[in-house]
Amino acid sequence: MTTSQFSGKVALVTGAARGIGRASALAFAREGARVVVADARVREGRQTVQAITRRGGEAVFVRTDVGQSRDVRRLIGQTIACYGRLDFAHNNAGIEGAPGLTADCSDANWERVIRTNLKGVWLCMKHEIPRMLKQGGGSIVNTASIAGLVGLKAFPAYVASKHGIIGLTKAAALEYAGGNLRINAVCPGPIATAMIQRQTGGRPEAEARLKAANPSGRMGQPEEVAAAVVWLCSGASSFVTGHALTVDGGYTAR
Repeated sequence: MTTSQFSGKVALVTGAARGIGRASALAFAREGARVVVADARVREGRQTVQAITRRGGEAVFVRTDVGQSRDVRRLIGQTIACYGRLDFAHNNAGIEGAPGLTADCSDANWERVIRTNLKGVWLCMKHEIPRMLKQGGGSIVNTASIAGLVGLKAFPAYVASKHGIIGLTKAAALEYAGGNLRINAVCPGPIATAMIQRQTGGRPEAEARLKAANPSGRMGQPEEVAAAVVWLCSGASSFVTGHALTVDGGYTAR
């Protein structure tokens, strides 16, 4: 069922082919927004669009490598060409990279993760912000992680990128708070996505250990993060900016 909270609004979601990004795109559509689905994965990105349109929503897919400036410029250009405006952006695209200790992290792995996760968020904001300011404001949510708040062994580039996203979010929020533009971040804990499946190898015992390590006794669902993203874009959070919202079942509260 579609509601009208975001009727007439346009939401852009990167990394929307699956996981948290797909859940976010579907959540925006349920609230009445027209959605631009951006991802490097063409088949799965188009499946997200199909999932939205089957439910009566409106969406388009734009193939995008967020680490490429020309791709991001084209993404924003196509958003405006198609829908004429941009109200919300969930800059969610990200990768974890190859596991390994800091001294063993290769130059290529470091550069790939930073390029996608941190440079990608910066490039998206670089091109989203002028458009939102021109039309009188908007809301941006960047996907960080609990790995942006605490350390995590064997993923140094990922941890560095997610800490960087939180710092970048706060800096941008201060810069544009007077322009009716709110910029926040979400910090998911272990969420049942393909990323977690790669880390656990799909082994039940590994998944059980991950669940047991969380005070809630379970992993989160992508829809729970999407709900936080939608709230941060809604009028209910109108005085919230520069905030890194944890969605982690209590993991970082210890």
